[in-house]
Amino acid sequence: MSIRNYFLSSELELEDLGGGIKRKITAHNDNLMCVEVHFEEGAIGTVHTHPHEQITYIISGEFEFEIGGIKQLLKAGDTTFKQANIPHGAICKKAGVLLDIFTPCRQDFLK
Repeated sequence: MSIRNYFLSSELELEDLGGGIKRKITAHNDNLMCVEVHFEEGAIGTVHTHPHEQITYIISGEFEFEIGGIKQLLKAGDTTFKQANIPHGAICKKAGVLLDIFTPCRQDFLK
């Protein structure tokens, strides 16, 4: 992957994933990826695993996260860390936006 230093929001696609969830892939390279995820109230990010480490910063809204079987209600300004292969998911309680950071890059998200 060639290095790209600027990612303008106006040039990035907000992809509709269905179920009240939309995703915008922002800055990324081989080792790191930043993704903006928009949730409608009631939308569910089903429990899943992946081999990537992940940090999620809650930009807005309210979410009930489940990480490794433990649930926690989080709101704007809160952050999560998910180690590789830990089961995790979220239910959106109040419409909002998350910022997900992955290492390494989620190649499965790129077209």
